[in-house]
Amino acid sequence: MTSSGFRPTRRQVLQGGFAAGLAVAASTVIGRAPAGAAPSIAPAGIRPFRVAVPREQVAEMRRRVSATRWPTRELVNDRSQGVQLRTAQSLARFWTTSYDWRRFEAKLNRLPQFLTEIDGVDIHFIHVRSRHRNALPLIMTHGWPGSIVELLEAVGPLTNPTAHGGTAADAFHLVLPSIPGYGFSGKPDELGWDSNRTARAWAELMRRLGYTRYVAQGGDVGAAVTDGIGRLAPTGLLGIHLNLLAPALAGTANLPKNTAEEKAAAAALQVFSTSGKGYIVEQSTRPQTIGYALLDSPVALASWMLDHDTDSYLKISRAFRGGAASGNLTREHILDNISLYWLTGTGESAARMYWERTRTAAAGRTPLPVTVPVGFSAFPGEIFQAPRSWAEIEYPTLNYYNQPRRGGHFAAWEQPELFTREVRAAFRSAR
Repeated sequence: MTSSGFRPTRRQVLQGGFAAGLAVAASTVIGRAPAGAAPSIAPAGIRPFRVAVPREQVAEMRRRVSATRWPTRELVNDRSQGVQLRTAQSLARFWTTSYDWRRFEAKLNRLPQFLTEIDGVDIHFIHVRSRHRNALPLIMTHGWPGSIVELLEAVGPLTNPTAHGGTAADAFHLVLPSIPGYGFSGKPDELGWDSNRTARAWAELMRRLGYTRYVAQGGDVGAAVTDGIGRLAPTGLLGIHLNLLAPALAGTANLPKNTAEEKAAAAALQVFSTSGKGYIVEQSTRPQTIGYALLDSPVALASWMLDHDTDSYLKISRAFRGGAASGNLTREHILDNISLYWLTGTGESAARMYWERTRTAAAGRTPLPVTVPVGFSAFPGEIFQAPRSWAEIEYPTLNYYNQPRRGGHFAAWEQPELFTREVRAAFRSAR
């Protein structure tokens, strides 16, 4: 499909549903694999996909940013009242004067992208096969407020390790799906799409791609999905790797707090629970309410997404306010992610995953144990740096644990080379 091949109807635009139209219209074109990757072949039931957002939608995004009605400046000198006005205005200025969506669109279209319907929902995914013969298949899941954008910088190092400081024995075939309700995946129109249902969909996706043995990785919401894959233990799953200890976010009453590391983790979680998880409360209880703002104002969407955790907020704010970027958390990359949410109209549908998770927890079902090997990387800038003792309690099959020197919540995005080394090490025994 060319950039002029699809134009959304007014009703599609108003409903934020033109991503589905793009998916249908793009089903006859395949993206090209990046240099060094073998071409991906689409089995039956899988349609090639190419991004081509109409120019009118990009122009409308810029117009809405320019028309933002600004609040007064915060009355404090830190982020305790939320995203600071100077940060938001600096972001908006760059968005309207310097940001280039077509650059990112071209980047996506250089990767092999596909759609396949699973359990009634179209799943968008990137599938890059390594050129190396014995590459290990790996499915990686993004989080919120991220998307496939946060994983793209790791594609080269994971699939083409010989060009990034590794050996052929480190190679992965890589599958990067968008969670239902995120990005170019379809929006669920029925209840039940929690992390466990997504995990079952991922198992079906890997089966559909013909992978009989594979591993899985995830952080944030992606950690919950990957945890679900580990508990599902589908045939062929060799192990999982996580960079967020998601169960601890629900409470630490049963976790030890004796060592310095355990006390520091508990203290960080206490700060987060009292002053940092407003977005979790709103998205877990009223995703529809916040959705009106997220689909009406690009700057409201951007501010909501930036106000996630202190470490990533400070790094992103510094980049927009003239400071040096932290790794790959650049202004362009941040706006790639935010623009993807805006142009696909997925602010509220992505938020609903939190509501679904709360609904699942309220059911009170005892989760199955994880029986496959588990690797865990505790990055220092995460909401809390989970100590090994906690990871071993949550995952008795833990066989890899490390505390990298750098990186935060968006570890793959911020520090792709370091993140890649963690993934290689975690899954080395699975080979």
